[in-house]
Amino acid sequence: MQERKGVVAMKGNPLTLVGPELKVGDKAPDFVVVDTAMAPKSLKDYEGKIKVLSVTPSLDTPVCDLQATWFNEDAAELGDVYVLNVSMDLPFALKRYCAAKGFDKVATLSDHREASFGTAYGVLIKELRLLARAVFVVDRDDVIRYVEVVPEATDSIDYDKLLEAVKALA
Repeated sequence: MQERKGVVAMKGNPLTLVGPELKVGDKAPDFVVVDTAMAPKSLKDYEGKIKVLSVTPSLDTPVCDLQATWFNEDAAELGDVYVLNVSMDLPFALKRYCAAKGFDKVATLSDHREASFGTAYGVLIKELRLLARAVFVVDRDDVIRYVEVVPEATDSIDYDKLLEAVKALA
């Protein structure tokens, strides 16, 4: 498996990402994760839809909470788009988090079993077995149209650029 050093850091400490570097124009790789009911989900479950893959290290942290909350509150503004938040959080923790927050517009998915998403999208942090903060916009034909892997895990994604990318597909 490919390893990439120095792409991301956590509080200034360089980390290693496992998996390929995906670029705009690449075919989005499939993955298998589980939802809050432990049911398997894959890219194929959202076939023919525009997808925003919001990737967070853990929803139990302030920046990840902000990211997921932003998507849940602003998902309607995105139009006919499926927002999938993927993390290594356990499905039970995700279910509790969504219930406490009243989430209903974002699918929270766990990559904890096989790190299938993390390794396919090149965002698995080897040293921590967490996912790097990132966002991927995938069109109806499963082609990646926007990629942002945040260099410092404690920083936010660029919401303005993301909105621009999604609106270009709508």
